[in-house]
Amino acid sequence: MAALGLFTVIPVPPVAEIDRWLAGRAMAAFPWVGLLVGALAGAVLWGVVALGAGGWLGAALALAVVALLTGALHLDGLADTADGLGSRKPAAEALVIMRQSDIGPMGVVALALALLIDGAALASLAERGGLLAAGALTVAAMVGRGVVTLATVSRASARQHGFGALFIGATSRATAVLTGVAVVGVAAGVGAQAFGLSGAAVFVGATVAAGGVGFLWARHLRRRLGGMTGDVFGSIVEVTLAAFLVLVALLNRAV
Repeated sequence: MAALGLFTVIPVPPVAEIDRWLAGRAMAAFPWVGLLVGALAGAVLWGVVALGAGGWLGAALALAVVALLTGALHLDGLADTADGLGSRKPAAEALVIMRQSDIGPMGVVALALALLIDGAALASLAERGGLLAAGALTVAAMVGRGVVTLATVSRASARQHGFGALFIGATSRATAVLTGVAVVGVAAGVGAQAFGLSGAAVFVGATVAAGGVGFLWARHLRRRLGGMTGDVFGSIVEVTLAAFLVLVALLNRAV
């Protein structure tokens, strides 16, 4: 329940204080929060496509649901990270830029590209069925957050304080392994439901490949900024999610 309150706008009993134990539990639950958010948004996508309104409208409304349910938390992290990297400043100055409340041109471009890529991939998948597109969004939301859970095994924090610093180093290696197995298992199950054995193969392949993209992105940011922040986590979610959707759209065309 704490993870829902921390990472979504879904009303749950408030958390008085976040300690390391609670942070670890929240990180363990983070991928499942993504699964819930993705499933709710996917249901909207499936419904719109089933009504014959088209894949693009379904994709746009589904992405709007994701943004509303999460308070655009991860999109904000993506924009802030893009502004920091786009400044080409040293790590300390880039981190200052990332903490500013306004959004710069690189942040705007990053948001536009992320939403456009996500929407195009979902619309492409919707051409082969709303259930396939809905399943892809459901798993994508889980995979993106699963990579963050794995990333929080590292204790490299770019800041001593802040929301993100609470979760850095909070995930045990055992939890990371279980998370990876669970995410791959869910991907296989959802893929099989959406498109049979070939769907399972596509979803698992996309999960592994997108996870690799997210891992490389996390490693780059860790080196570039001297550690991770909450904004970095948000960018990992969005980059991994987009990679998964694009990969499923491409691989699905090949089978």
